[in-house]
Amino acid sequence: MADKAQRPILKGLVMAATVIVALALLLAAALRWRENGWGALVWLAAFVATFAIRTPHAKRNRANIVVDARKGLDEILLLAAMFLAMMVLPLLHLAVGGLGFADYSLPDWATAIGALAQPAYLWLFWRSHADLGRNWSPGLEVRDGHQLVAKGIYARIRHPMYAAIWISALAQPLLIHNWIAGFLVVPAFAAMWFLRVPNEEALMRGRFGDAWDEYCARTDRLFPKRAR
Repeated sequence: MADKAQRPILKGLVMAATVIVALALLLAAALRWRENGWGALVWLAAFVATFAIRTPHAKRNRANIVVDARKGLDEILLLAAMFLAMMVLPLLHLAVGGLGFADYSLPDWATAIGALAQPAYLWLFWRSHADLGRNWSPGLEVRDGHQLVAKGIYARIRHPMYAAIWISALAQPLLIHNWIAGFLVVPAFAAMWFLRVPNEEALMRGRFGDAWDEYCARTDRLFPKRAR
């Protein structure tokens, strides 16, 4: 009983320590913007905005009752690779350096393209979370009362959240000029896209049957379907 009572306290302490470390790294990275280039500041701003968008949905949806989940080794490895390539490695590199041997140079216009992509990424990321509501989960899960969302942005494309992450992944090496901290996210997310999406769609087909197939006939995965 004592161990069970202590778990929320330990969880809270771990969360607080994580937030403190993240804030320290963000501050250190911001102070090193001259070494990292102005594109790094854009990436940092988008990084903070990403968490601001996702955190309320993650906190709310923890109360969901999961009735089906796919948590195999491949899913764990894909999520870990994306977490490292999209968040941990870039933030550590910008904050403390250490990966300078993998730096490359790009002209300002290339960095500007990466910066201009951020509003589209953030809007699509926000809109897809807002439209999914309680049906969103970071893992391959189906909740009790799970609904097929075919409204809002999901009326146009099946995977707007993945579309948003594609924009972010392709823009990251334009903002962070480093093969490890910047470019590595591209193959990491490509692996997630090609390996995870078929599993996700199979999960949805198993849940919704013909309704899912009809939805797929009306939409494409990443781009609005052209009217014939």
